[in-house]
Amino acid sequence: MMLLPFSRAALLAFGSLALAGATAQAQRLTLDKKTTKALQKVQPDDLKAHVQYLADDRLLGRRPGTPGYQLAVDYVTARLRSLGVEPAGDEGSFVQRVRLRRAFSNPATSALVLRLGSAAPVPLAPAQEFVLYPHPELPSVAVDAPLVFAGYGISAPELHYDDYAGLDVQGKIVVVVRGAPQAFPSTVAAASQDVLAILQNATRHGAVGVLLAARNPKAGLPSFRQGVYSVLDPDGKVAASRSYAPGTGLKVLGAVGAGTLQTLLRQATTDTSAVFSALGAGRPASVALRSAAKLTNISTYQDLDSYNVVGKLTGSDARLRDEYVVHSAHLDHLGVGAPVKGDSIYNGAHDNASGVASVLEIARLYSHLPQKPRRSVLFVLQTGEELGLLGSAYFAARPTVPKKQLVADINTDMPTIIAPLLSVVALGAQHSSLAEPVNKAAEYLQLSVEADPEPEQNRFIRSDQYSFVMQGIPALHIKYGNKTADGKNDLSKTVQAWRAATYHKPQDDMSGTFDFEAGKKYVQLNFLIGYQVAQAEARPTWNPGDFFGVWFGGKQF
Repeated sequence: MMLLPFSRAALLAFGSLALAGATAQAQRLTLDKKTTKALQKVQPDDLKAHVQYLADDRLLGRRPGTPGYQLAVDYVTARLRSLGVEPAGDEGSFVQRVRLRRAFSNPATSALVLRLGSAAPVPLAPAQEFVLYPHPELPSVAVDAPLVFAGYGISAPELHYDDYAGLDVQGKIVVVVRGAPQAFPSTVAAASQDVLAILQNATRHGAVGVLLAARNPKAGLPSFRQGVYSVLDPDGKVAASRSYAPGTGLKVLGAVGAGTLQTLLRQATTDTSAVFSALGAGRPASVALRSAAKLTNISTYQDLDSYNVVGKLTGSDARLRDEYVVHSAHLDHLGVGAPVKGDSIYNGAHDNASGVASVLEIARLYSHLPQKPRRSVLFVLQTGEELGLLGSAYFAARPTVPKKQLVADINTDMPTIIAPLLSVVALGAQHSSLAEPVNKAAEYLQLSVEADPEPEQNRFIRSDQYSFVMQGIPALHIKYGNKTADGKNDLSKTVQAWRAATYHKPQDDMSGTFDFEAGKKYVQLNFLIGYQVAQAEARPTWNPGDFFGVWFGGKQF
């Protein structure tokens, strides 16, 4: 991470006060008669029809690179074209090619040998005591280097926390555990312990490898039998990945069990209980491990093409029409997989046919406006979200319009329309001026805006809006709040039960629970947020001193 020039107290205040402050300061939203009339064009049956098609068994779960995914591409392209939306993909088309690389690492060709002081080398058992992530660019990797323990692998000096302070990791392999200090706000904690952030920070300090160590002795190691995906640029180099930092000197990423971590810490004359006690108290516990490791790994690849769908409605203001507001949703799902209760097609009706349906109906609302908004609007249906936010990462880094002209992303992912929509959570809005249009739109629709009831889910970094944030573009994602009609205000319990039975399972199909009236209001809300941004004189900005604005804010220029 970069140095963060703001106080810890100020950062903690942003998450709790930004939305409330925006509500107090914002004037009420007023719409002209034509826009008000257009807002009523959303019909629950239209939303249902989109979801029914996209979640049909014929599409076989919309896995990228399959004929079923191509049917989804063709469907949304036809719908956008019918609404008068212009193509904004590659070479005048509606699609942007996304070259996906699926990398495999065979445990039989992986090796990790520890050298603990003067003792004889200790080989670890592949798939039992360690695993190595496949390398998406180097088919053969060999690294022999000393080991150091770097706590959470976080550098945030302005938060009075730096796992790398006084630690020499140049040319070494860093061992870290996943987590963040309890004092970090939930969105900042989620971003700080993201694997890609850990890798980027390690390579900034000169590391050649990272080993993610389990804290719980009962925790299993990750499995890469299905491969690990990345996106390639036109030159065949990695453009985006969640497990590799392109253009760096980092050669290896692996995972080891809690027993190995305990062995390494004992060699350094410390123990896991002391380390975890310090980390739990918000104190770095980094230490040179007096050990070294030799790692070798062989990777193999399968490359395939998938596509983002990109459409455009041109703005009406000659001065602002070259700036773009993005409405996004991921088009892919998990395809065909292990049967659950006799069904092996992962239809993804809620995740994310409902989000795609929302974007299509948002596009319909814009198309009904006699006077288009001042800025142009992009409708981006992305591939590879389930593979690691890859389609959005590629588009946000290499958009089909000039990147510096992207002003905001309003993302729609699994709105979970299973109950009346009475309140919402605007994930990420507290970090930028987007809080104001969220609050105005919510008030107009008689919705309340709440804090995230499930901060431990790390939802802000788990969907496509985060790809835009990482490029310095303010972004948000609207989810359900906790408000219920009976006044118990415990909707998160219902959502959690639904998620346990349905999420990422074949049971996420049209036989499940839907409230398309709630879907209608969700569409109206997202439209009104984007419409305000498209109409405003000034483009959205990060809040002064905000974590994400400081960390990523300069990347888009």
